[in-house]
Amino acid sequence: MSTPVADLPAFPPEPSLEDAPFWDAAAEDRLVLPRCPSCSSFIWYPRAFCPQCRSTSGVEWVPASGRGTVYSFTVSHRGMGPWSEHAPYVVAYVELDEGPRVLTNIVGADLDSLRIGDAVEVVFQPAGPSKVPRFRPA
Repeated sequence: MSTPVADLPAFPPEPSLEDAPFWDAAAEDRLVLPRCPSCSSFIWYPRAFCPQCRSTSGVEWVPASGRGTVYSFTVSHRGMGPWSEHAPYVVAYVELDEGPRVLTNIVGADLDSLRIGDAVEVVFQPAGPSKVPRFRPA
């Protein structure tokens, strides 16, 4: 059985005008997602237009459940820089309950029993003065 991965290194985000609300919320342990006010589609990655309906009326930021499922993942057995001492670790796509798929890490999971389709929930880990969302088994 593999040892569950705990905290992983994280570089502080460099927010842009388009994703600053996401990082502001993450610093407060909240997950928010941009949603198109025209068609109600959730948008990931944050941007100023809707890729579904092509609306350019901006986005609204709404609270997300913080829950999802593992869509795909890989276990990295090597890392560079600060990541090398944390191998093995999981890089995954998580499909949020709201629909978007986000690239993230799975933490606190038994690497031998992690499966596609597993339920996960968001956790926030320090990244300099901010925090980054990662996911753990629910």
